[in-house]
Parts: sequence; structure tokens; C-alpha cells
Amino acid sequence: MRIRFTTKARTGMVTLTVVAGLAVGVAGCSGGGDDDKKPGTATSASRDSGSKPDAQEGTDEPLAELRGEEGLVLQITSAQRDSGGFVTVSGSIKNDGDEPARVSVRTAGDETEILRHGSSLGGATLVDSASKKRFYVLRDTDGRPLTTTGMPRIKAGDSIPVFMQFPAPPTQTAEVSFQIPTFAAATIQISG
Repeated sequence: MRIRFTTKARTGMVTLTVVAGLAVGVAGCSGGGDDDKKPGTATSASRDSGSKPDAQEGTDEPLAELRGEEGLVLQITSAQRDSGGFVTVSGSIKNDGDEPARVSVRTAGDETEILRHGSSLGGATLVDSASKKRFYVLRDTDGRPLTTTGMPRIKAGDSIPVFMQFPAPPTQTAEVSFQIPTFAAATIQISG
């Protein structure tokens, strides 16, 4: 008898909690009767404040463009520092040539652990010249690089999205040199 009462009480409490949560959510979503306000007043204030868009705020301008072999171009669109102590570099590789091309296997670098897992961008590094440190692509517990892997042949004019993840340089470091085999080096800004 006591177990059945406890089970019913718990079920009632869970139901009451869910109903209360839904009521708060509906109340928070309602407009509160302020339909007379002009839409977009909050956004116009941020536009007029003079802040410049961050690299992650949808600008179409890449951080860097690196030319490689066979007409391939690596466009880096973001280098975002996250709270976990990592920097994720994202972008795309485009084939600007007239013929289909494949990303060279040399972009994986020459470390045996990374080469065991096939083609990748595991040879990429970030160089912080101020602290004189080089940051290599991170690896998972099996030694696989935390990058785009198994890249297909890229048709002329096509592109594929790519990413690479690195340990984050010190927080005061905002500018690093990005290097990857078979592509030219470039200086990029880290945001976040």
C-alpha cells in the first residue's frame, strides 16, 4: 500500500512540474501586449554602436586563402577559440583548376600515427611566433586526427568543407601562422 501511494505521489509531482514548466514557457513566449513597438529597435542599436562584425558573424570574406597544388585553394573562413581550450579552424577547399583534383596525401603530414588512418589534414599546424610554439592537430584516443578525413576527388569548380582542431594558444595570442603541407602559409586571426 505504501509503495503504491509513493508512486502515485511521484507521478503527480512530475506531472505538476511539467505543467508548471509549460506554463512558464508559454508566458515567456507571449508578446506581453507590446505589439505597438517598432520591430528591430534592438538590432538597430547594435548596428549604430560602431562594433565591427566578428569573423564568425557571417562575413563572406575569408580569413585567408592558401594556394596549393593542382589548382586547389584552401579558404579559411573561421578560427574559433572555444571554452574547452581548443581552436577550430574551418573553411573549404576549392578546385580552381580545369581538371578534377585530389587533395595530396602529403597534407596528412609525416607522423606515423596519423598516416595509419588515411588521408586527412593532419599535417596542419598553428605557429605562435610570440611564444615560439607550434600547435599540432589534435588526435582522438585511437590516434585519428581531429580534421576532415577521406576527402573525395574534387571536380573543377567544386569545393568541399573542411575543419581542423588544435589546442588553443595562450588567450593573449590572437594572431598565428597557419601551415599545412602542399599549401602556402598564411597568418590568421583567432576569435573568441
